Amino acid sequence: MTGRTARRRITRITLPGDGAQPAGASARADLLAAEEPLGIRVGGTALAMTMRTPGDDLELAAGFLVSEGVVRSPADITEIKICDGTSCGHDDHDGLGNIADVTLAAGVTPRPGARRNFLTTSACGVCGKTSIADICRLPQAPLATGEAFAPPVLAALPGRLRDAQRVFSRTGGLHAAGLFTTGGELIAAREDVGRHNAVDKVVGWALLNGRLPLAACALLVSGRASFELVQKAVLAGIPLLAAVSAPSSLAADLAEEAGLTLVGFLRGGSMNVYTGAERITGRPGAPPVT
Repeated sequence: MTGRTARRRITRITLPGDGAQPAGASARADLLAAEEPLGIRVGGTALAMTMRTPGDDLELAAGFLVSEGVVRSPADITEIKICDGTSCGHDDHDGLGNIADVTLAAGVTPRPGARRNFLTTSACGVCGKTSIADICRLPQAPLATGEAFAPPVLAALPGRLRDAQRVFSRTGGLHAAGLFTTGGELIAAREDVGRHNAVDKVVGWALLNGRLPLAACALLVSGRASFELVQKAVLAGIPLLAAVSAPSSLAADLAEEAGLTLVGFLRGGSMNVYTGAERITGRPGAPPVT
């Protein structure tokens, strides 16, 4: 595995009147967020290939299996390791990045259709699926309903997540996912070029540490809230998903169906609650927050 950043020589152009630097062009070094392939194999069979930022790869693979509905607890995984193409007994390694090799417990098998038909890019967590039926996986057990999240606590989460983004502060090129308690304490944060990968890393961390389901937690993601992120939150048992940007219509539909609280445009001192407003203390029609 290589590093999470890559250094490149660039040409910096500054226009007249910018005020920050003298106008003109100059050569300088710049840091970019790394993006490389990671293959995920189950029982020696290729399941998916995803583009990700190197790091926390075991968590990424474990979280991906949770999101695909393959595993639900650490006991479902007998072994998970990183293979460099020479140490795992596979002779078809193509030399592109690493492979996460997963051995499932007896009786645990990927569901039909779980195998991705082609490369999953950092911008698409559902590439390779052919229909909504292929990607829609909701648990039978309902989400917990006894949690309460205060608006002032939610409003403080983006700042706390930014403070935890070490690679983003150097590159400006990564998404993040943060897991918080109902009181706003940061439990875990992960970064990646793909939002779905960052969430899978957080969920994988929770799985490998025996923390699932995450019944009293909020998940915050940078950028928008998509259908796939709602599904990942629901499958991990997370009752509230918040995003600094907008959700999609399908994300709101699925959140409503699953009983998930979906918050968008969480910026400054305001937010939009699209579904599950009953978990937000101080919502319209409820007693004010004290």
